[in-house]
Amino acid sequence: MTDKTNSKTPGLSRRSLLKAGFAAGAVAGTAGAARAAGDPLITEIQDWNRYLGDGVQARPYGTPSEYEANVVRRDVEWLTASTESSVNFTPLHELDGIITPNGLCFERHHGGIADINPADHRLMINGLVDSPLVFTMEDLKRFPRENRVYFLECAANSGMEWRGSQLNGCQYTHGMVHCVMYTGVPLKLILEEAGLKTNAKWVMPEGADASAMTRSIPMEKALDDCLVAFKMNGEALRPEQGYPLRLVVPGWEGNMWVKWLRRIEVGDEPWHQREETSKYTDLLENGKARRFTWVMDPKSVITSPSPQAPISHGKGPMVISGVAWSGNGRIKRVDVSLDGGRNWKTARLDGPSLSKAMHRFYLDIDWDGSDMLIQSRAMDEHGFFQPTKNELRAARGENSIYHNNGIQTWYVKADGMVENVEVS
Repeated sequence: MTDKTNSKTPGLSRRSLLKAGFAAGAVAGTAGAARAAGDPLITEIQDWNRYLGDGVQARPYGTPSEYEANVVRRDVEWLTASTESSVNFTPLHELDGIITPNGLCFERHHGGIADINPADHRLMINGLVDSPLVFTMEDLKRFPRENRVYFLECAANSGMEWRGSQLNGCQYTHGMVHCVMYTGVPLKLILEEAGLKTNAKWVMPEGADASAMTRSIPMEKALDDCLVAFKMNGEALRPEQGYPLRLVVPGWEGNMWVKWLRRIEVGDEPWHQREETSKYTDLLENGKARRFTWVMDPKSVITSPSPQAPISHGKGPMVISGVAWSGNGRIKRVDVSLDGGRNWKTARLDGPSLSKAMHRFYLDIDWDGSDMLIQSRAMDEHGFFQPTKNELRAARGENSIYHNNGIQTWYVKADGMVENVEVS
């Protein structure tokens, strides 16, 4: 489904920089709002009180309410050449907490979705191993398994924002990220089963889809926290997420999380395959490219209010909400600015605080109806922090599309509408 209205707003594309100087709303002590007691929607009987609803057999697999039909993934029609090699975006502005529902996790494909019968699927381990092996899905499920919550972010997330504010909505600027609980087998156990030769230094996972996705991964990472996963959020992987088997590479760019995993080759040096040479390297201002920039650095975005989630209730108590994540570990702190970065207030982190997973933050304010330039700035447990876009460009130039973790600014107008802007 394509949202042609929100995916790109001509009036905002490459807009001029705004000067920060807007009044900030006061931080709320306690937030609360209520309607008059005489509201007929609570004092009078409604249709749903009068009639019996559907029985348990009407919906054998649960689906969202019809009133949530707008909560869907969306693509940007002009962004890629074809739907088979394209992306759609998680509706971050519609979600809360840290877990992304399976049906809303963003998709990025290089050759379309592979349709695989798990009974026919195999995983091969070959190369610099003592015993090349082939596993069925049933074989893999006999290994000890783990459950881990991790975020997955495409290296190109926010890539269209390198040269200026471009896409109007956090679904489009930051929506190539999701966070779920994976169930799978530590890759270390599978490699140990095959036996690693003394000169084994790298692994190369390969996908079974038409693009035959391959990436080089250093052995230290493979033996550390990588999983060969077959479930997400308790159920089987969705087809678009690699059913029946995918690799999980916590904290590292999503292109390395090979889907439809069919083979892992062990070698003594990196392979320099297509997706780590022609793509997924960071082009610098001087024309050179940085390679092997795997880790996704600290990042955050305010999801509400945002261009797709404007303020509709008017002045008074309100909640600013967003998500933060870091490939280095846990998020330690998130600060929020209401005036374009001049002043910062520490937000409240709520919910689980897990390594290499999303963190949810809130700032409760009492909005006086003034214009605001709202930003969030994340810092992880190792002291790495989120830079401004200008700081990022000063270090790397404007040619890149990968690893943009610059601070995002939303311009909140007095009427509650929100736009994607930049400040200087």
